[in-house]
Amino acid sequence: MDRREIERFLDAIHQARASGGRAAIATIVRVKGSAYRREGTHMLIRPDGTYECALSGGCLEPSVAEAAVRVIETGQPHVVNYDLADDSLWGLGMGCSGAIDVRIERLDELERDETMREWLTVLERGEPGALVTPLSGGSGRLLVRASGEKAGRLSDRTMEQEALARAQVRLRAALPQSGPERVGSGELFFEISVPPPALVVFGAGPDAAPLARQAWVLGFSVTVVDIRSAYITKERFPAATLVLAHFNQFATAVPLAPGSFVLVMNHHLERDQESLRYALDSAAAYIGVLGPRSRYDRLLAGLAATGYTPSSSRLALVRSPVGLSIGAETPDEVAVSILAEMLAVRRGFGGGFLSGFSGALHAPGDKRLLTSS
Repeated sequence: MDRREIERFLDAIHQARASGGRAAIATIVRVKGSAYRREGTHMLIRPDGTYECALSGGCLEPSVAEAAVRVIETGQPHVVNYDLADDSLWGLGMGCSGAIDVRIERLDELERDETMREWLTVLERGEPGALVTPLSGGSGRLLVRASGEKAGRLSDRTMEQEALARAQVRLRAALPQSGPERVGSGELFFEISVPPPALVVFGAGPDAAPLARQAWVLGFSVTVVDIRSAYITKERFPAATLVLAHFNQFATAVPLAPGSFVLVMNHHLERDQESLRYALDSAAAYIGVLGPRSRYDRLLAGLAATGYTPSSSRLALVRSPVGLSIGAETPDEVAVSILAEMLAVRRGFGGGFLSGFSGALHAPGDKRLLTSS
């Protein structure tokens, strides 16, 4: 779930509390083969069967809601398996090739657990952490923070120690993922929370506005930097953090956290050159430079003339020309091209055509040029 979807999910929880009504939370805890959504995806279901968020493209939700209404009535957690290829079992007619397990629990029962309440706070704040829930072989819940601090307990102490170690491994991964793991004779589900990816855009020109807007929709935390006060306005960038700064102020005004995404699009050679220098000196994981390759070469030549030579490892992170090759022309189309590349890089994908690909669609790998030209 991206940040915007998590916010919708949490808002639905707040509304359920405020209305005094009961509700259930459905969570995908296991995926085998191809499925629309991945482990850790949530859905909130109300007693009347209406729901917020989704576990599929819309075809699975009525069946999940029906099962959730029974959980709301009984208070008993339940795990439902959906074999998406077996139409005779569920009569869903989906024709997919995968299977998913959905764990359904009543909201008020969950919130009696102090560890679960703390986990919801972690989600609210967008903090890194892992919630460990036994699917078999034990009970309880364990919250593990990136610092190694923990809250809650599992009934099996040996399983708890192993869960702590495995949660930290997941949190240290380049792209932490939720999912189940066998531990001894039992099975644990690890739900992962990570901060939203940070995108810093140097340049607030007309083409930056649609990019910032679309990036926010996709769950990025967006910062826009420019020296021109007339361009840095909330009217143009309502969901972004705005920084009015000259490039000699970047060190104090524009922090670039490790793993940040940076886009250089000032449409001004000197500002682009200094923005690129600042990004190369940071721990940003992605640096995109708008414009043709010849312009990027000119920026590097300008830096070299000042005696600045970045390392080859940092230069390898630069995307120039930035974006995927989709024939983009308008600012909105260019934004789609750039953000599609950012998502592919963040998740370890090649960013090519899917047509003709028969493997697991959610597994990282090189999925380029899978159709004949």
